[in-house]
Amino acid sequence: MSSTLAPPTTVATEEMNALRAEVRAFLAEEVDAGRLIPWIDTWLTRWDEDFTRRLAERGWVGMTIPTEFGGRGRTHLERFVVTEELLAVGAPVAAHWVADRQIAPSLLRYGTEEQKHEYLPRIAAGECCFGIGMSEPDSGSDLASVRTKGVQVDGGWRITGTKVWTSGAQHAEAFIALCRTEPLDTSHRHAGLSQFIVDLRSEGVTIRPIVSLSGDHHFNEVVLEDVFVADSMVFGTLGNGWEQVNSELAFERSGPERFLSSFRLFAAEIGAISTGALPERSDLGRTVARMAGLHNLSQNIAGALQRGEPADTPAALVKLLGTAAEGDIVDTVSTRLGDELAAGFAGTNGTAAVAEIHGLLRAGLHQRPGFTLRGGTNEILRGVIARGLGMR
Repeated sequence: MSSTLAPPTTVATEEMNALRAEVRAFLAEEVDAGRLIPWIDTWLTRWDEDFTRRLAERGWVGMTIPTEFGGRGRTHLERFVVTEELLAVGAPVAAHWVADRQIAPSLLRYGTEEQKHEYLPRIAAGECCFGIGMSEPDSGSDLASVRTKGVQVDGGWRITGTKVWTSGAQHAEAFIALCRTEPLDTSHRHAGLSQFIVDLRSEGVTIRPIVSLSGDHHFNEVVLEDVFVADSMVFGTLGNGWEQVNSELAFERSGPERFLSSFRLFAAEIGAISTGALPERSDLGRTVARMAGLHNLSQNIAGALQRGEPADTPAALVKLLGTAAEGDIVDTVSTRLGDELAAGFAGTNGTAAVAEIHGLLRAGLHQRPGFTLRGGTNEILRGVIARGLGMR
């Protein structure tokens, strides 16, 4: 049980500030060269393996992976700086995001030496993309109800079941699947769950696209029909899947992607105001204050992770407050543009700036419903926070 929602304050060092300036300079070059088009929710929607490799060449992928496994051996705080800058500008980071954010830390904690040497160097090089095999058609927030089964056979396991909402599965090499390996005990629903590294190119794997109303293809349904997984690809300890999943969620929920998914839209609005394309509004400072608070909390959690401290409860808080804030940005800009059009406002330099906002807003409106769902619904997270504070 945690008695506080906020880890100790972490103050940025000179080295962190210098790294931030270096990343900003690189991103400015990418934008100027036309290799980077800033967008919304890019850790999910913009898959660019060439960009990922350029980041990896600079040591900005797999930063926290130890050098013995091909990484840079840098801190979670340094990774926080890099990811925050990438997300703020709206860079296309989806190709490495899952592998870098949670697969690599999980491999370091639970993986065998064989698994670490197989995957970590290629993750750090930007050459190995991963997915997450948790949610199922009838099992989303309630992961204890997963029906995908693992049956032990000679030399390994046979996995049968269906995973859904798997981001990037059409590109990924593998995913870590949560499976039931023991019969369900209704009095201990979280027992009997295990994880496996499943090669998505294996016989018996079918990947079906889930196309959004906008026509985009980010999500997939992954059907596993008697897929063989060798004993060497059991991830962590058999029967310990629930504990492992929850430790991964601290990485998934606490990062700046939980409050910066729509930041590019907010930045574009401020840019339009500065040129007179849109009139000023008095409540901009409120959004800035929310972003600053979330930045500080997320950075403090990165410090806690670096120290090896548990951060499940504050991570849930970042996700709860952050996704609400990024959703409010979309809603506010949407309402505002409607009001300005109705009032017939025509700024002094409005065409290009407002056109950019409309494009970003359209993307934001498509993505906005998912902000509070992915990584655990906000309703579930309130329970996580209450439990962490000893309230239930």
